[in-house]
Parts: sequence; C-alpha cells; structure tokens
Amino acid sequence: MTIKKALPRLLAFSVLLACAAVAQDQEGTINPAPPKGVTVDQVVQKFAEKEKIFKKERENYVYTQTVKVQTLDGDTVDGEYQQTVEVTFDDKGKRVENVTFAPQDTLQRVSMSREDFQDIESLMPFVLTSDEINDYNIKYVGQQQVDELGTYVFDISPKEMKKDHRYFDGRIWVDDRDFQIVKTHGKPVPETHKGNENLFPRFTTYREQIDGKYWFPTYTRADDTLHFKNADVHIREIIKYTNYQRFNTSIGKITVSYGGEKVEELKADPLTKDDILETLKGGTPAKTMTDMVKKRGVSFTVDADTEKEIRKAGGDTDLIQAIENNKKSS
Repeated sequence: MTIKKALPRLLAFSVLLACAAVAQDQEGTINPAPPKGVTVDQVVQKFAEKEKIFKKERENYVYTQTVKVQTLDGDTVDGEYQQTVEVTFDDKGKRVENVTFAPQDTLQRVSMSREDFQDIESLMPFVLTSDEINDYNIKYVGQQQVDELGTYVFDISPKEMKKDHRYFDGRIWVDDRDFQIVKTHGKPVPETHKGNENLFPRFTTYREQIDGKYWFPTYTRADDTLHFKNADVHIREIIKYTNYQRFNTSIGKITVSYGGEKVEELKADPLTKDDILETLKGGTPAKTMTDMVKKRGVSFTVDADTEKEIRKAGGDTDLIQAIENNKKSS
C-alpha cells in the first residue's frame, strides 16, 4: 500500500494478529524431529506436486471472493475499501470475474497499489508448486499439531527477487497425510521504502478441504501497522473465499478447457434435459445455463416434474422460461 499520495495496498493486519493469537492457542509446540517414513526432500516434492494439481483444479471451480480493507485510528475505522467478486464461467467456458458489490472507496490515508491487487489475486491464496519451488529457499522447521491436523512446518523465502515479480516470505504448514498446504503466514515482498513507498502487512491464510480432496483457501486475515516514513498506518484486511462449486465444462457436445481455450469446436446441438441437470449439479450458475439455452435451444418440453428437477439442481425461473421459449423441433 502507498500513503495517500502513492500509498501501497492496505492489508488488515489487526485482524491477523487477533487471528494469529487464536491460532496459537490451537497449535501444539513444534517438534524438530524429522518426518517419519519419508525424507524432508520427499515431503517437499510431494506437496509441490499436490500444489500443482491443486492450482489447476481450483481453476475448475466457481466461488465468491469478498475483500474488505480498512484503516484504523485507535479502534475507529476511518477508511474502507470493499469488493465482492463472483468468479465463474461464461457460456463458452471462459473464466470471468463479475464484480457484484463495490461501494465507494473511503480510504483517506492510503491507496491500494497495483501490487496489492496482484497479491489479493495470487499471493494471499499462496501456492507453491513443483514449477516454483526452485525460486525459494525451503527450510524444514519440524512437526506441529494444528487443530486436529498433523503438519510439517517449513520456512520459505525467495532466493532472488526478479523485477516485476511478487513473492511470499514466511511459513507454511503442510498436512502430513494429504501433503497439501493447509495454512500460510507471512508477507508479500518486495516492498519499496524509498521514494514512492509501497508497504505490505503480514497475513495468515487458512485452507479447508473441499469435495473431500483439495485444500482450498477460505479465509485470509491481516492486521498490521505499516511504518511509512512520515506516518504509521494501522491496516486491517479480511478476504473470504466461499461457495466453491466445481464447474462442469462438458455440456452435450461442447467441450472447453477450464482456462477458456476450446478443446473442440462448439456445436449447436440442442441441449437435453440431462445436459442441463448434470451441468447445474456440476456447479454452473443458473444465469450461465440460461445463456446457453438461449443460444443452443433445448430438445425437450418442461412439465411440472421436469421443472421441479431443474429447480432442485440449481435452476431458477429465468432458466425455466428460457427452456420454454427455446424448444427446437426434433
């Protein structure tokens, strides 16, 4: 964040300290003993490979991201930035972000910098894949119980910081069974301390297991005082990732990659009832399904039982109306 002439992004570090204090109560002491039945290098390789799978799989999910950044004067909030984004897919399978809530930014003492937004997008939900581990120094700290999870603890820092790249400097906790990162605590780097100062608070990101497989980020908290040359600014930030649902990218004869690139040419065959039900159950929003129906039409008629099935799968009145209006003859 930058001070209001050029203040860097603000992160909610007050919340982070509170969160860290709570987490500390739920963590056991660190046992420096090496992992059992596996070497440290093997643990690193295992979690890095799992992280690569996780990173790819998260691109297959729709979810809601809410961001709140505040500045505080004592206990009083004197400025706030908020945004809610629905991360979803359009009717061609292209990943899109729709801003659904964005009130007037009232931050007065600092400004969100480009790096702040980059960090929200990719650094706070930190991922360390097999493609990235060579960019970091990785030091094994020991084993620690976190809530009900046994974890391996590592301190990581960038080996070098290339221009225009963002890095994480801090600590990660890796589940000792699934070999996935379940918690992250540290800060974004580099910072700028001369000229146009751009400073960043420490944060903690927690993950939860989604669909019984993947540990996805669900909550980030930060609460810190940023020490600018001419002023100290208390920052608080909370980011929530909710409503994860896997997106079904194969609808009838339409097949697209999760990144939006076509695997096959899109075809115009009318959608069947099963196409719509399976796609809704796979996490596709009703609005996206409605757009598909309007473009491709359907091959069936809606009766009372069919309408009930579609609504149960996640459809709404607009989708039912679109189906009724876009029936194509066989």
